[in-house]
Amino acid sequence: MNKGLYIATIEPRSGKSLLSLGLMDALLSRMAKVAYYRPIITEGKKSKIDSHLQLILQTFNLKFDYENAYSYTKQKMIQLVNLGKKGEVIDTIMNDYKRLEEEYDFVLVEGSDFEDEVSVFEFEINLQIAKNLGLPVLINASGDNSIEDSIQNLELAYKSFLGKEIGVMAIVINKIQEKNRSKFIKGIQKFCADEVQILAIPVNELLSNPSVREVVEALNGKVLFGEHLLDGIVGSFSVGAMQLHNYLTHIGQNNLVITPGDRADIIIGVLQAHKSASYPRMVGIILTGGLIPEESILKLIEGLDDIIPIISVEENTFKAANKIGRINCKIRPDDTTKIQLSLETFYKYVDSDLLIENVTNFTSKGITPKMFQYNLLKKARKVRKHIVLPESEDLRILEATDRLIAADVVDITLLGKKETIEKSLIKSGILLPLDKVTIIDPVNSVYYADFVETFYELRKHKNVNHDIAKDLMSDVSYFGTMMVFKGLADGMVSGAIHTTQYTIRPALQIIKTKKGISIVSSVFFMCLEDRISVFGDCAINPNPTAEELAQIAISSAESSQAFGIEPKIAMLSYSSGSSGIGEDVERVRKATELVKTLRPDLQIEGPIQYDAAVDMTVGKSKMPDSLVAGQANVLIFPDLNTGNNTYKAVQRETGAVAIGPMLQGLNKPVNDLSRGCTVEDVYNTIIITAIQAQDI
Repeated sequence: MNKGLYIATIEPRSGKSLLSLGLMDALLSRMAKVAYYRPIITEGKKSKIDSHLQLILQTFNLKFDYENAYSYTKQKMIQLVNLGKKGEVIDTIMNDYKRLEEEYDFVLVEGSDFEDEVSVFEFEINLQIAKNLGLPVLINASGDNSIEDSIQNLELAYKSFLGKEIGVMAIVINKIQEKNRSKFIKGIQKFCADEVQILAIPVNELLSNPSVREVVEALNGKVLFGEHLLDGIVGSFSVGAMQLHNYLTHIGQNNLVITPGDRADIIIGVLQAHKSASYPRMVGIILTGGLIPEESILKLIEGLDDIIPIISVEENTFKAANKIGRINCKIRPDDTTKIQLSLETFYKYVDSDLLIENVTNFTSKGITPKMFQYNLLKKARKVRKHIVLPESEDLRILEATDRLIAADVVDITLLGKKETIEKSLIKSGILLPLDKVTIIDPVNSVYYADFVETFYELRKHKNVNHDIAKDLMSDVSYFGTMMVFKGLADGMVSGAIHTTQYTIRPALQIIKTKKGISIVSSVFFMCLEDRISVFGDCAINPNPTAEELAQIAISSAESSQAFGIEPKIAMLSYSSGSSGIGEDVERVRKATELVKTLRPDLQIEGPIQYDAAVDMTVGKSKMPDSLVAGQANVLIFPDLNTGNNTYKAVQRETGAVAIGPMLQGLNKPVNDLSRGCTVEDVYNTIIITAIQAQDI
């Protein structure tokens, strides 16, 4: 069951408060525990509180702290993004959301407010947040523009979400004229899928207009009379600058009068009109210019039994009228009239039962790199594992260790001399707490003699004597591998300063391959902008046979499943389908048939070209009947030359994160780093090694 919904507005003043109130009310009538979360809030200029967030928390008496209902203020988010830390922002938002998702039955997530000039930037951020949370979206827009412009804006937004493979559950056009409802609905139906719910909600002037209290706050006014009546809604406002007999003809229903404070004639006349059945009711009088009526006028007003709010402001009449016209109305937590009216309007125009049913049945498409990396951390923490790192002299290893210890994900053993490691840390400024890691100097360790004897017994049939065993066990790669074999560590990661063979050879000699596995191979998890692809084999086997290619494909599919990716396998070649001939393409064709025979449960296509494998348009053009073409997420390369160059080209040209290589086929996990690896590569490879160890 899906446990969240993302409300994404595409413009300012779109009426999403009504939607948030209505959805929270509907959800709470069906579920015991519902959370409300805003990744990015807009603080008030005076209170430093997001009034909309406070409205939802207070209205529904939600039992969690204000600070836990958001991740960033807009100002802080923009500051971090400008510093190149957008990834950090998304990571924090994902962690905060997932914490709520685990604790609550449902989480209603609401995007940012679009209150300033960075709206295009905000729209992109909202897209990325919704995508990485894997949530369906309700797109909300205002119908203040022309019908054509409003529909066009919605279509662009809808296609932007679809382009990121984000599920759209409903499209809401808010604040429209009742007479135009059918035109809006028909216009939206032309571009969206049938299953998308279309909601057209007419404007309600009582919700759109400010209360007298909002006017007082906007003008920093001083209330002279009627403070208990400030929740009245302003239906219209007019300036009392002409003679009274002329002005009375300009009064509308629920009128707010704006007049200089010395116009006693207007003040008295308006108060009398308010009492008269012949004129509309008033909601208040704004006295401008900082002028207060004379004492005799104030005494007259005090004696009236049906008074309305009278407020004094410093602005002149023109400025006051302009400020009132620009007020951005918000529903206050204590404004029970507007809250109730919002709920009534929501239920009148929204089929909440259908919407919530569709949302809870939603299944997210694919997995983003951030989701993948979050899930890796979560999975690694479930069963804590111990990883040995032989290359403690490398600063990338030490920095990654520091991050892992801070994240409290795994236990780490570093091989080397403690004094040397301490000097490296001091020189580099890395603040790794050595009391939280184990440090072993192989030759001087209590394990050395036993490891030598064990290796001798394992390899004496290969003419290994004790002297050779002693020599090899003094090598950090062999020592670390023996720790894994003996169960003193659950996995090993090496290769930052050593060759692949240096890392793999001890594993093949000591740990050996799993039963039924003829070949050790590798995969990279390629974290592209909006998806994860599994590349194999890009690190180990130069020229695999058809049988070995088939084994690589099966192992890669099993690895992808273990990490939550349902495999669709593409056996890559220079031609697609039956169009190509030649030894290389025939080898791929044979390997594909072997996989189909050995594992008929797997979806596989081959031979197939890279573009046909990953691009839906090309895939359907070249192989229209294929279930894999255009959708492949496990890509098996025909040889090491092709695979290694492709993964590096994709990584460098697209900015993709390449996690791996992760070795497949060994009895216990040993993984090899590239000598050009980054700290992030080391960090990620240690995590996937820990996860591999959970299945041993």
